[in-house]
Amino acid sequence: QVQLVESGGGLVQPGGSLTLSCVASGNIFRLKNMGWYRQAPGKQRELVATITTGGTAIYADSGKVRFTISRDNAKNTVYLQMNSLKPEDTAVYYCNAVPFIQRYWGQGTQVTVSS
Repeated sequence: QVQLVESGGGLVQPGGSLTLSCVASGNIFRLKNMGWYRQAPGKQRELVATITTGGTAIYADSGKVRFTISRDNAKNTVYLQMNSLKPEDTAVYYCNAVPFIQRYWGQGTQVTVSS
């Protein structure tokens, strides 16, 4: 059984930075492309960044330039470094496989960008 636990969210001022972490239990982490998704109030969940099993990073337009995704297979952990945060980045952030696997969704971590 795979569990994904996200952490690192919080309240940050516009222009600030946060680094999110997602720890995966189970042995299949290394076999999956992983991604960070986010869901803002009243909006659909969207994929913002993907990292392949080989370490290639792919970004949606919303994550280009400002976000950096990485993974540490030894720690079963995927990270999302977010810089120059904007109020429109406010959302609950989740990690999951890409494409997502429904039963993997965790609780997410709230990111609020506000002055």
